[in-house]
Amino acid sequence: MDFLTFVQLADATVRMSIPLLLACLAGLFSERAGIFDIGLEGKMLAAAFFAAAVSFSTGSVWIGLLAGLAASLALSVIHGLASITLRGNQLISGVAINFLAAGLTVVVAQSWFKQGGRTPQLSGASRFDGLDWPGALTRVREIMTAPPPQQFYSEFISGHSILVYFAFLCVPASWWLLYRTRFGLRLRAVGENPAAVDTAGISVVGLRFTAVLICGLLCGIAGAYLSTAAQAGFTKDMTANRGFIALAALIFAKWRPWHAMGACLLFGLFFAIDNRFQNIQLHAIWIIVILVGLSALMTSYALRRDRIDVIVLGGFSALLTLIAIGMWIGLTVPGEVSMVQALWQVVKLPTQLIQSMPYILTVVALAGFVGKAIPPRAGGEPYVKER
Repeated sequence: MDFLTFVQLADATVRMSIPLLLACLAGLFSERAGIFDIGLEGKMLAAAFFAAAVSFSTGSVWIGLLAGLAASLALSVIHGLASITLRGNQLISGVAINFLAAGLTVVVAQSWFKQGGRTPQLSGASRFDGLDWPGALTRVREIMTAPPPQQFYSEFISGHSILVYFAFLCVPASWWLLYRTRFGLRLRAVGENPAAVDTAGISVVGLRFTAVLICGLLCGIAGAYLSTAAQAGFTKDMTANRGFIALAALIFAKWRPWHAMGACLLFGLFFAIDNRFQNIQLHAIWIIVILVGLSALMTSYALRRDRIDVIVLGGFSALLTLIAIGMWIGLTVPGEVSMVQALWQVVKLPTQLIQSMPYILTVVALAGFVGKAIPPRAGGEPYVKER
């Protein structure tokens, strides 16, 4: 892999991680205030549709962005009313929002544009274009022959839409807001002990609604980015479970902004590998080493856990080991290819395996392989004021 290919992979990683990062920060604010929100997927999807539809209809991507924000905020208000005001089940409310957005976007898109649940392609002022920084090269031929520092500047630093830079600025802004301001202290306290906050004369309902609205704003920007920057239009279910992956990244990061950025970049890397490297080939020995190594790690982890973990993870480890041995034997041809020679045969990884890596990592994160993640103590529980 030459330097330019490495830079292009890093660039794709950044682009793929943006909706995850914004949705992850959205969930961070909501859950820090004690409101679990698995409706991130639905808010992003609704924002993606209305941002693309209004951008195409008006010819202005900024008006489309406002429409996407409005759609996401409307769903956030519904979630807030259901889980805060009416003290309903927060998980059920989030699931309902996901179902509502998944069906409503397709029905409205078909009624509006009659293109099978899609919007027309966006172009010109109806979508976010990349910002070319001073001195950055824009032609592919020039970039290929440029020195490495110029390639890094032109491919990685320059050329992103304004929403990309905004998303990364949100990370230090979120950290400062949560850990260096009175509002952040109160917000975190609401997620840990709302009764103490209420005793201090601070509105628990007001703080939680504020967190839910911030969540809606960030989800709206994430959805608008998908349809007006990353792509040029809306397609059915275009969020592709990114809302759920963002929740996994949030657990992976243990509800901390900087760690959330790292987790989202890691998830984005797997998406980038899927997009840029469809045909990955490795020597059989490296695949065997990876499978056996994963088996050893899972077995070691399971032995320190409960008995059920030993059974489940031990069985999965044995399965991976059997796959490695089976592949090794399968590459051996008696009289032609020896056991040693089979180790150095080149094997093409299945495309489906590469595409599933982000979701496998999601399961790994949720299974607790990254350590014990303790959510806010009052998370998921409606607050009932004592009289």
